[in-house]
This record gives sequence, C-alpha cells and structure tokens, in this order.
Amino acid sequence: MIDLWFWLPVMLSGTLAGASTGVMGVYVVGMRMPFLGVCVSHAALAGAVFGSLFGLHGQMLLLPAMLAALAAALALGLLSPDRIQMDGSILLGSLFSLSMGLSFLGIGLFPRFGRSDNEVRNLLWGSLTFCRWNDVWLLVAAAVAVAAFVAAFAKEMRAILFCRIQASAAGIRTTIVWTGFLVLTSFVLTVSFQTVAGLMIYSLMTSPAVAAFQMVRGHRAAVWTAGLIGASCGLGGFLIATIADVPTGAVTVLLCSTVVMVAAGVNVVARRSRKQQPAD
Repeated sequence: MIDLWFWLPVMLSGTLAGASTGVMGVYVVGMRMPFLGVCVSHAALAGAVFGSLFGLHGQMLLLPAMLAALAAALALGLLSPDRIQMDGSILLGSLFSLSMGLSFLGIGLFPRFGRSDNEVRNLLWGSLTFCRWNDVWLLVAAAVAVAAFVAAFAKEMRAILFCRIQASAAGIRTTIVWTGFLVLTSFVLTVSFQTVAGLMIYSLMTSPAVAAFQMVRGHRAAVWTAGLIGASCGLGGFLIATIADVPTGAVTVLLCSTVVMVAAGVNVVARRSRKQQPAD
C-alpha cells in the first residue's frame, strides 16, 4: 500500500521541477544554447561540493550552489560575445570546463579532509525519493518566478529569440533581460538538483522544449507544451521508477528522450502525409 502523504511531496517535486525547467528550456533551445543548462547546473554542483567540503549539509548546500550558479549566470549575461569577441558556445564550454574541474577537485579532496562525499554523490545522481515538503516550497517559488518572468517579459524574450542585435536596436535592454533570465535559470536548476541530479538535469531542460518545437508552432504554444511535457516526464519518471525499482533520475531522462523521439517521428509522418495530399 502506497503512503500517499509520504510520496505526495515527491510527486509534486518531480512535476514542478519538470514544468519549470521545460518552460525555461524553450528559451534556451530557441537561443541555440542547449549547453547553457549544463554549464549553470555544473557551476551549482561545484558550489555544493565545496560547501559540503567545508561542513555544510542538507538544504544549507543550496546557498553555495546558488552563489556559484549565480556567478556563472552573471558571467554569461554580462560578458556578451560581441564585447569579449568570443563565440557564445566557446564561452559556455570554458565555464563548463572550469566548473567541472572545480567539482572533481573538490570531490578528490574529501578523503584528505576526512569527510564523507555521500551527500555530494546524491546530488550527482539525484533521487526524487529524498524530496520533502521543504523542497516542494522551493520548487513552488521557482515555478511562480518562472511564470511571473514569462508573463512580464514575453515580448522582450521573443524579440531576443528572434535577433538579439535587432532587439537591442529596437530599444530593449537585452543585457538586463537576458541576464535576468540567466539568474532565474540558475535558481530553477539549483532547486531542482535532487529531482534529476546535476549530471542529468540538462535533459529535463532541453528535451521537453525540443519535443514541443516538433509538435506545435508559435511561442506561446511552445511554452505551454514544453511545460506540460516537462511536468509529465517529471511525474511519469517517478512512477515508472517506483514500479520498476530503478533510479528515478535515469528513468526521467530516458522518458524525456523517448518523448523527443516520438514527437520527431510524428512530425516526420505528418509532413509526409501533407506532401502526399493532392493539390486542390
């Protein structure tokens, strides 16, 4: 018999994390920067590793993780490719390499300081089953912040997605809006760590958006669809993993990938059928 009250925060955590990251992924994928989620999440991981190394535990690890993710987000937002004469993908790759190096350096130092790295390894691989009501409230705050940002800056973000240079020429403060988006992304990814894990949360951010772009047309429809797909994968991953008694993070990622493949297949079939229809 399933203890509903025990598993309710777990199910809510998966649903909220999937919905929030799915919506944010529409902009990340739309900007052709899918590596962004990996970069920011691994910066958060590096912060959590060193926080744990210096004696922090539980939700206190969110503080150094958030600070590290925020630093990466500000660096990506304020250091525009035009200003530093460097391609955005190269900048992302450089920050990712730095954060990964710091993360594994910190993990290697645990034995030297006589500390256990079990808590950090849980962040690496993730597990929804560790989520409790305190995590739910953080994810609720993240979901509300995402909804408020999308509602307040929908026009600005659409303009930036179309062309950042033209958006700036039209009077939009692209640096401020884009940096705000990156800061919000860092918050969403950090509070979602336990649901999918630092090494796999990239999939929950990008896959629902990729599937949505295959299924619908238009910005608003893509945002709603990606949010619904993300929520479904977050909840569905937990249910499948519980029934099969396998890791929830891995199942959630595989479910996201399956949805992308199905959406792409349906899109191909639909295009072929339209081409084969006789002209009026």
